[in-house]
Amino acid sequence: MIALDPWAWAALGVAAVVIGISKTALPGANILAIALFATVLPARLSTAAMLLLLIVGDVFALIAYRRHAHWPTILRLAPAVIAGLLLGFAFLALTGDGAVRRAIGVILLVMIAVTLWRRWRQSRADAVAREPGRGILLAGVYGSLGGFSTMVANAGGPVMSMYFLATRTSVQVFLGTAAWFFAIINLVKVPFLAGLGLFEPPILLLDAVLAPLVVVGALGGLAVARRLDQRLFDRIVIALTVVGAVYLLF
Repeated sequence: MIALDPWAWAALGVAAVVIGISKTALPGANILAIALFATVLPARLSTAAMLLLLIVGDVFALIAYRRHAHWPTILRLAPAVIAGLLLGFAFLALTGDGAVRRAIGVILLVMIAVTLWRRWRQSRADAVAREPGRGILLAGVYGSLGGFSTMVANAGGPVMSMYFLATRTSVQVFLGTAAWFFAIINLVKVPFLAGLGLFEPPILLLDAVLAPLVVVGALGGLAVARRLDQRLFDRIVIALTVVGAVYLLF
């Protein structure tokens, strides 16, 4: 088992609960978990450790929303996502922890900017979605960025959330499509990260300890999904993630 201070265990515990909640109630909220994992663990190992916990959360997302997926959307995104995954894998293979940590910090800040832009300029996003001939372009841009960010930092959630909003996807279809999309992508990523030797025994033991907290978060997300004050929660997530991202950068 990796030797960690009590504050580090507390941070990882919070991150595990957030992963569960993000899968069943607040897609994209795992940017906070990304910041916490990358702060406590070496950057590349944090990506591997989070991936296995995300897969645990995917199970509950599929149980809850599997019937609402829009498969043409997933197929439209697939080519660009695969290209992004391969680029992200090359980046992980060729760079060290310092570069990956800074990349995670930059990705987090970009994701926060995307979230705020979505909130403040929703009308523009809707207008873009209505323009003819933009479907393939949107899928290419968001798909490639989503593939790269999910491979490097498991940070594809906010990118794809922005895509679903830009294409005016309904809530249930949003959740169902995202559930299948990330369940497939996360399984695809496993052999890539295994090939880099990132699933070391201490990481597997760490995940075994944290996995029950992901389950708690997922069940809690299902229970409060319709009553949660999402605006307040989003503000807290954004504020804490900015602190985490700045810490990773500097």
